[in-house]
Order: sequence, then structure tokens, then C-alpha cells
Amino acid sequence: MRVLIVSDIHGNLQAFEAVLAAAGTVDALWNLGDTVGYGANPNEVIERIRPLASVNVRGNHDRVCCGLTSSQGFNPIAAAAASWTHRKLTPENLEWVRAMPQGPVRASARAMCAHGSPLHEDHYIISMRDAWTPLQRMETEITFFGHTHMQGGFSQNEQEWEEDRPQYREHDIAEQSTMDVPVGTRHLINPGSVGQPRDGDWRAAFAIYDDEAERITFCRVPYDVAGAQEAIRAAALPERLAARLREGR
Repeated sequence: MRVLIVSDIHGNLQAFEAVLAAAGTVDALWNLGDTVGYGANPNEVIERIRPLASVNVRGNHDRVCCGLTSSQGFNPIAAAAASWTHRKLTPENLEWVRAMPQGPVRASARAMCAHGSPLHEDHYIISMRDAWTPLQRMETEITFFGHTHMQGGFSQNEQEWEEDRPQYREHDIAEQSTMDVPVGTRHLINPGSVGQPRDGDWRAAFAIYDDEAERITFCRVPYDVAGAQEAIRAAALPERLAARLREGR
């Protein structure tokens, strides 16, 4: 089975369309949350992903944008974007976001999907120190997670521990990096952010999981960032949300 793994689309339709085109034919799509928030096209993104995703989990921005929790913990820009998104969502899409399950959600015999840590949906996994306990306590060998907007993975093979960050040479073309996930080893895999990367690379990030080959392919793909920025400005959302897309921060 060949699975497209996406996370943190954040209402960026231009980036999501580029990811779908680059991924090609897949057997399933698993969505790790924060489908909305920040970007200017929340309804269009939802309408695009709803018929495609066989697994969805909610993110913290999804919760706030649909009114399940307040924006009290958000910075002013994130709170403003969440409020705008809440007003813009259609009633049907608002209910869809509200119904998204809290992770982790079992996606296959070997894999779970979460937004943050598999131990708590709002916890960030940035370093091996963050990954150490979840790797030992998660219910499956693989957990796919998002939330940090940073692509990469953390692995445990008996007493060996490893952090994997894809290394790319270019920042203006599509690129890939592979990582093996053999049966009997444990992995936390972050596909990166589709709509708002924060690792210094502006390109949309995603991953392909091939369970038969026991391999993850990390991917980066250019997209119409100018179009995404124009949509944000036309919606009168904070300028910082447009500027950061080109920075990858």
C-alpha cells in the first residue's frame, strides 16, 4: 500500500494542490491535522481533502477554528487567523472539522496517526529528548505526527536511537529523501507542513509511506507561493502570514 501522508495544510490550497499533483497515484491519504487556520482557503482545502482522506485527526488550530476550544493560548496573529477562519467556514465544513477525532488514530496494523505526540495531541516532538518516551510507549511501531512543521523522523532499533532530517540540495525544484522503516523497529515520522513549513525551506512538504517496501519517502515540492500570498492579502489576514510563506519560517 502506498499512502500519502500530509499535515499542517493550514488552508493553503495552492500548496495542497501541488502536493496532490506531485504525489501521483496513491492507495490512501492520511491527514495529521491543522487542515485549517492561517491560510485563506479553508473551505476549498476541506472540500478537496474530504473525499480523499481515509484517516483524519484534529490539530490544535482545527479545534480553535471550529470553536471547540478558545484561542487563549495563541499569539495574536494565530488568534486573528482562527477567528477569521471560524467566520468563513461553511456550516457543513464547520461540522466536519468539529467531528475530526482526537489522535492517535490507528491507520493500519503497523501505524498510528496523531497531530502532536501520540501521548498528547498538543505536545511538540522536536528533539530526540521529546521522542524518547513516546517511542517506547506508543501502541504501534510507527506513529505519523505533525504539529512542529518540521520534516523528519526519530527511530529506535533495540538500544540504538537515531534522528533523521532529510538533506536537500536545492530549494526551487522537487526533491526526495528516503528512510527505511523495517519491521521490528519503531519510528516517529513527521511529513512536514504542506502549507506553512518552518524549517527554512518554503516548499510544500509531505511523505509517502510504502508499507510493502518498508520505506518512507520525504518530499518537497515548489508551489504557487505568490498565489497563496495574494489570497492571504485579499482576505485582509495579517501580512506576516503571507511573508513567512516565502521564508519557510
